[in-house]
Order: sequence, then structure tokens, then C-alpha cells
Amino acid sequence: MEHGIWLTAADSIDVMVHGLVKYHFFGHEVWLTTTHVSLLIVVALLICFSIAAGRAIRKGTEVPSGFQNVVELIVEKLDGMIDSTMGRNAKKYYNYIGTVFIFILVSNISGLMGLRPPTADYGVTLPLGILTFLLIHYNEFRYQKLPDIWKEKCSPLPPWLPIWLPINIISDVAVPVSLSLRLFANILSGTIMMALVYGLLGWFATIWPAALHVYFDLFSGAIQTYVFCMLTMTYISNAIGDGGEAAKEA
Repeated sequence: MEHGIWLTAADSIDVMVHGLVKYHFFGHEVWLTTTHVSLLIVVALLICFSIAAGRAIRKGTEVPSGFQNVVELIVEKLDGMIDSTMGRNAKKYYNYIGTVFIFILVSNISGLMGLRPPTADYGVTLPLGILTFLLIHYNEFRYQKLPDIWKEKCSPLPPWLPIWLPINIISDVAVPVSLSLRLFANILSGTIMMALVYGLLGWFATIWPAALHVYFDLFSGAIQTYVFCMLTMTYISNAIGDGGEAAKEA
């Protein structure tokens, strides 16, 4: 009997993405999944927060208090993080990095609201990695000269011996893959661990899961958010190089 109880508990463990609504789009079968629902809820929450934050700032006082104080604290901390990493180039990326940071953080900790974190789906993290990849090479070609880019791709050998060119190209392509896989795998592993706890321990899990949620949802989610944004800022700053400073001084 005891063995049967454990089998029933194990069968209840579910960390998969499920289709909720099926419809046809240009002759193709398309599903609205649990990831889409979670993503829509996260985006709706962020939109509501943005509207409330905008009103709080517009009607704010010189000495902030209440919700205005929270909004200003969030903006100040995010801007400080971006300043410390990107230096003179930070101002152009306040909005983008701040938005990505808040989106990933809320997505990562959405498990606390009973949702399946959107970032536990590779279909969400890969586009974020691709955006970083596009920004890296946009800034690279905008702020660096083609001969310098060629030398860098062929380093450490001279440009007339481009033996290292294929390896450096693979390294560039690996950036969005590594960024997206790191975020996806860490959040998915936390989701699986919490599913194991609730699935195998049953009602006993309701007694002490708070500490696990603090680690797998809050701590791990915040760390992975910081790592993704920090690497994004570092890659973009390296792509800009000294060209951004020269353009600003000119």
C-alpha cells in the first residue's frame, strides 16, 4: 500500500508545458500553452505596475513617500547597476536593460504566484539571447572599423592568416545559446525541484516549503536575472569598445 501511495505521488509530478486551447492559423495547428498564459499574466502585471508607477511619478512630491519611494528606489538601483558596468554608454541602455531585468525577475519568481515560470521555457529565453546577440553586433559594426573587426575575428594571429576565424565565429554564435540555456536550465531545475517536493511529499510539503521557495524562486531567480543582464551589458560594452567614447567626445 505504501508503495502504491508513492507511485501515485510520483505520477502527480508535472513540469511539462501543456496545450490549453487549440486553433488553426493559416492551415497550421497552433496551441495556446501554459507558457503563453503565464507570460500574458506577467506582462499584464508589469503593464499595470508601469501605469501606476507613471502616475506616482507625475503626481509625485519632492520628498518621495509610499509607492513613489519604491519606484524611485527601483529606478535608482537599476541605473546604478547599469552605470557601474557600462560607464559612458550606460545612458543609452537604461530603458532596455531595466526592462529586461524587471521582466526576467518577475518571470523567474512567478512560481510564487502558482504560475509555471515563463523563463522555464526555452522559447522565452532564446529570443532574449538573440536580442543580446543582435545588439552586440549592431554596436560592433556601428562603433568599430571593419579592419579592426577583421583583426579581432582573426586574433591572435595576423589578419592575413585567419586560422582562428571559424573558432571566433562559433564563439560569437555561442553567446545567445549560452545566455539563453543558462537562464532556462536554472529556472527549469528550480521548477522541477519544487514539483518533486510537492508531488512526492503531498500535504506534508505545505508545512515547510517557504525556505525552498526563498532559494529556488527568489534567490536563484534574482541571481540568474543579474547574471543575464550583467553579461548582456558586458558583451555590449566590449562591442562598443573605445568607439563609443570617441563618438561622444566628437
